[in-house]
This record gives sequence, structure tokens and C-alpha cells, in this order.
Amino acid sequence: MEKWFNVGKIVNTHGVKGEVKIVSTTDFPEERYQKGNTLFLFRPETQEPMSLVIKSHRKHKNFDLLTFEGFDNINEVEKFKEGILKVQEDQLQELDEGEYYFHEIVGCKVVTTEGEDLGTIKEILSPGANDVWVVKGQRGKEHLIPYIEEIVKSVDVENQLITIEPMEGLLS
Repeated sequence: MEKWFNVGKIVNTHGVKGEVKIVSTTDFPEERYQKGNTLFLFRPETQEPMSLVIKSHRKHKNFDLLTFEGFDNINEVEKFKEGILKVQEDQLQELDEGEYYFHEIVGCKVVTTEGEDLGTIKEILSPGANDVWVVKGQRGKEHLIPYIEEIVKSVDVENQLITIEPMEGLLS
């Protein structure tokens, strides 16, 4: 069975020449949206994904803007709105040591070095210099854990377990 990974969502068209506005969910937009790369569009009303080859990519405000080969006007891409762009597992590249894909981290259990269970990572925020992991505890309390060496002591994606050493005030 094929595994698919989200790289972005088409939220709107942009202009009249077939450009679409993407809310990106990939760590590697420069690589993912490179001219000539293939992305797969999943839409609720169709069973099979549509293969799309990137013709151009540029940044505009907080969005990535893409055009696809063979789609040159707004009327042709209007139907892509709300579609999810994905790549197949074999399109993922090897990461350096200490780097992880979001899908490897989301769902991991987080414990402190003292063995306290903090909960499960439910999402990852990328506000600036480092990612921030949103950990949801058993009673609904959320903890924001910055992904920095001083705090994150070990990441075991195979066993879905992350050990942290919280600095003062982090968990209050």
C-alpha cells in the first residue's frame, strides 16, 4: 500500500494565469516546489490523485504560489481549490542526524528525564529559529516544547518516545 505525505493545501487561485496559492505544510518548500517536480493532488470528489508537474514557484506574503504544466488559466485551476498536495514515500529524502519529518514526531509520547509522562505531540509550530512541539497532556493541558538541544535529550521515532529535560518554568 502506498504511503502519502502532505506538502500543502491549495487555498485559492492567484491572478488569471493558472497560479494557485498554497498553505505549505512541508519543511522543504524550496525542494518540494522545484520546477519539474511532481506533486499529487487529492480532491474529495475524485478517487484517484491527479499528477501535477510544477512549472513555477514563488513566495508571496506567507504563501507559496505554484503553476503547473498544462494549466495556464484560472478556469483550469479553479477546481483545484481545497485540494491537498502530497508526495509518495519514495519522494522523501534522507535527513541528517537530528532532523525528522513532522509525521515522525507528531504522535510521539513525551516524558521528562525523571519519567513524568507529559502527553503526546499533536502538532508542530514553526514560528522562527526553531520548531515548537505542542504536547497535549492527559487532562487536556498543553505544553509548548521548543526543539532545542538544551531541552530535547533523546528522540526515538521507532518507539515513538521523546525524552526532555524541562528548563525552569517550561511546564508551569
